[in-house]
Amino acid sequence: MTASSETAQTRRDLAWSIVVGGIGIVSFAAALTFAWAFSATLFLIFAGALLGVGLTAMSHLMRHVVGGPHALRLALVCVLLAGMLSGVVALGGSTIAQQAAVLSNTLKAQIVTVKDFLEQHGVDTSYLELGSSNGTPATPEASATTPAAPRNLPSAGALASGGGAIISQTFKLLLGTVSVVGNFFIVLFLGLAFAAQPGVYRSGLLRLAPARHRASVTEVVDRIGETLERWLIAQMVTMVAVFLVTWIGLKLIGIQSAFILGIQAGLLAFIPTVGAIIGGLIVVLASLASGWVAAASAAVLFLGVHALESYVLTPIIQRQALDIPPATLFAFQILLGVVFGLWGLALALPLVAIVKVVMDYLREGEEPESVST
Repeated sequence: MTASSETAQTRRDLAWSIVVGGIGIVSFAAALTFAWAFSATLFLIFAGALLGVGLTAMSHLMRHVVGGPHALRLALVCVLLAGMLSGVVALGGSTIAQQAAVLSNTLKAQIVTVKDFLEQHGVDTSYLELGSSNGTPATPEASATTPAAPRNLPSAGALASGGGAIISQTFKLLLGTVSVVGNFFIVLFLGLAFAAQPGVYRSGLLRLAPARHRASVTEVVDRIGETLERWLIAQMVTMVAVFLVTWIGLKLIGIQSAFILGIQAGLLAFIPTVGAIIGGLIVVLASLASGWVAAASAAVLFLGVHALESYVLTPIIQRQALDIPPATLFAFQILLGVVFGLWGLALALPLVAIVKVVMDYLREGEEPESVST
């Protein structure tokens, strides 16, 4: 009887293990499917949480200056940020708009120039096609030498088709604009909500963890919060430094759109490695309009800014924030950028930082066991 009961208990344990394992596999697959299907929404929520962490970090810094409760310090931070943004728009709004228009036209012209240069040397540039649908740029000279086609009145079907295309493109533009503006306000609202009551959301997150693992989850969550706070403060300092150096350097070189190029370089500095490369290419391409000397000077300036960011600011400012090898970070950026697009590329570093904090904590938990064995 004892042997048979032990065999039955073993079978029940095996069946239970199989059931639990199957449920775990199905749950994991369902979680992956959900994350894949709603990745844009999840990245939007993560961006809002990241903004909340940044506002909280600035509120903590404000405590050393004015003191007071968290709500008061957060309100002061929001007022200061809104004042700075309003000041930039008031003092440089027209300049930014003018330089943005000049920069857009300059980039288009330089892309056409590069395209023509590559075509003259036998390089296929169909992916850079900016002209008409048949591949021939619509230049005034070409239109002057080509005899004018007879102009007949379009039929009703042609008018309806053209009107439908215009309406369709207009709706696409409006929907795209509404989507961008809506995403901005969603991130802003989530960031303010998370920053206003960080303890409430932290407690709610910890309640999701099992009671026996709650202490470990609490330590991991606190480490992640501290790491992201230090990284965001360091990243803000780096972005401001890149903006100032790029703006002043391009101004001394004599580039027309120096201010807007400095802004885009500072914003792209949020994305390590890839952002600096994209910003440098835009700077050099825009500087070609001022001649090869200006372009070469801009290239040297870009290399100097990149060296300042990579070898001075990052090691000094972010030494206590993150310690991730550049090759590992770049690989994750490419992977997340290919899989999730711009969201994955922009938020790759904080995601990798979270994974690193969790792995470091798990490794610390394994070290005592390995030593005792």
